Amino acid sequence: MQAQGQMENDLGKIIIDTDVIATYAGSVAVECFGIVGMAAVNMKDGLVKLLKKEYLGHGIQVAYNDDGSISLDFHCIISYGVSIATVAANLRETVKYKVEEFTGLTVDKINIYVEGVRVID
Repeated sequence: MQAQGQMENDLGKIIIDTDVIATYAGSVAVECFGIVGMAAVNMKDGLVKLLKKEYLGHGIQVAYNDDGSISLDFHCIISYGVSIATVAANLRETVKYKVEEFTGLTVDKINIYVEGVRVID
């Protein structure tokens, strides 16, 4: 059985760190229509902060499942006036396709937590 996040072939092993997946998924997410950016939630005081582009991965948690697939939790801020359901469906579909293509791993689940809404000028 293979270790989590690890692929093996006759040439050797490939191990993908969860931070790499989170950063890539964050860069894909901010390109999706209706997504303003990733959010950092301060659990102590409940404040939500929009993350700068350098820290996109901080708004995403990546977990390896027992079967070798991955699950992603997105904490994001969306644009005011868009359909949350449509933006979430687009985000799920786009991220699933691009992360699977990028890593070669199967994305089992994507949970989206809308932490806020912002008006975009």
